[in-house]
Amino acid sequence: MLRNGGQLLVECLLALGVRKGFGVPGESYLAVLDALHDTVGKLDYVVCRNEGGASFMAAAYGKLTGQPGICFVTRGPGATNASIGVHTAMQDSSPMILFVGQVGTDMKGREAFQEVDYKAAFGTVAKWAVEIDQVERIPEIVARAWTTAITGRPGPVVIALPEDMLTSMTEKAPLSGPAEIIEAAPSEFAMQRLATLLSQAKRPVILYGGCNWKEGSAKRLQAFAEASDIPVVSVFRYQDQYDNESLTFCGEAGVGMVASVKELLRDADVILAINNRFGENSTDGYTLFDVPQPRQRIIHVHGSDLEIGKIYQPELGIHAGPNAFAEALSALEPVKGPWAEWRKKGRAAYEAGFNLKDLPSPVDMGKVTAYLNEILPEDVILTNGAGNFTVWPNKFFRFGPRARLLAPQSGAMGYGVPAAIAAKVAFPDRTVVCFAGDGDFQMNCQELATALQHGAQPIILLLNNGIYGTIRAHQERHYPARVSGTEMVNPDFVALAKAYGFHAERVTATADFAEAFERALSSRTGALLDLDISPEALTPRQTLSEMRQAALAKKENA
Repeated sequence: MLRNGGQLLVECLLALGVRKGFGVPGESYLAVLDALHDTVGKLDYVVCRNEGGASFMAAAYGKLTGQPGICFVTRGPGATNASIGVHTAMQDSSPMILFVGQVGTDMKGREAFQEVDYKAAFGTVAKWAVEIDQVERIPEIVARAWTTAITGRPGPVVIALPEDMLTSMTEKAPLSGPAEIIEAAPSEFAMQRLATLLSQAKRPVILYGGCNWKEGSAKRLQAFAEASDIPVVSVFRYQDQYDNESLTFCGEAGVGMVASVKELLRDADVILAINNRFGENSTDGYTLFDVPQPRQRIIHVHGSDLEIGKIYQPELGIHAGPNAFAEALSALEPVKGPWAEWRKKGRAAYEAGFNLKDLPSPVDMGKVTAYLNEILPEDVILTNGAGNFTVWPNKFFRFGPRARLLAPQSGAMGYGVPAAIAAKVAFPDRTVVCFAGDGDFQMNCQELATALQHGAQPIILLLNNGIYGTIRAHQERHYPARVSGTEMVNPDFVALAKAYGFHAERVTATADFAEAFERALSSRTGALLDLDISPEALTPRQTLSEMRQAALAKKENA
């Protein structure tokens, strides 16, 4: 059977199990768009409004489902717009494949219209970047890309598709399905050595993170931690992979790391690190552990051998995926030791962190988040982009075993809205709530049109304080009373959301939030609640004025 490259590519994706793809159309991959014409209901193309939003959706879809999120964009500007999602997927360790249209093979190297060398442009951003120059190699390279995206440390792959390759005809057959790949598993000796190291501890900690966790694996980890009474800490923005109601859960190691979590990690003598890369935010700028040989005895378990010893030399490195390791852990006898008070102290500090004074704001986000903790369904999906507002879903929401968090480790503004849309595409019947700052929201608010078109409309809580809050906080701490470039004049967000078909309303008092949120929940077209937040309530425990006064006093005393 003769087929062109576009048809062959789409048939391969169908065989691999792809059911959704996100993108912005482009002339450079018309043959792919033509093939997608015949796959409606089997492989649906979600038409987005900006390539950055599309790539964020693909990155979030991969993080949520464990399957590579698929994104299609055109060459040049389309690809560079989409690069933000690739970078985010890389730092999140999320599986993703970005397909980019490319100039014809007969024009390469001439700086043709919108030509980019994608292997060079994405070489340090993606896990793998490649170009398919021969139509017959589509199945081979797509299969390799799929495997690369989901194995080891998951991540993004970029595939460039020259126009003439996509229109070339071939008798090459598509893939018949994905390869079955068994996770690397720990040896019996490794598990015995792990048990020995933990049994010698006085202050152990389990530090976990990353993608690729399957249903049941987190429960196995939790069962071992509870039976051994060991405190558990998540890395930055992965607290949803462990039941926060467990008495062993002691918080998140990330931006704005609280003192109690720093103390747990700094003062631990043995750290069992599972499926996490040691990033800047989860190590407090690489200060909690000495580089390259920490004082703490580190047991690092990871599905990629490239992560083990990359920054910190572990006492024991175990090459194993999180699910195979969790299964092996469940067969291990609980480890007992003199650390009960150590764990209790960590948990007590985590619990105490939810105690907040009233915030000086028309809408008090402390009270709002406490309310949401009580009423949101167990399988809720929360999303956020970047900004000071993210403290609410990241530090003040308790994730049960079925709740999920989609939030960028890369600190990318604009991620929350596309991620929420992707979550509704993947799970239309689940409640999805996006937390967005006013600056963060305006990075990708045009994707509300995507949500409208595809019936994937989440609830958006827009924290509107008229400033770029994170940068303003840094200004007040380092250049007090010298505001520059951080104030915003905003549009009428309610009118904007209504124009996109959303239910929308302005909430100007904490007492009005509950009823407004009930209306949002009952809306069949999604909802946006524009929350009146005072710039003074920039952080949960320090006002903007207090930041400025403290910085001025420090400057005067210097």
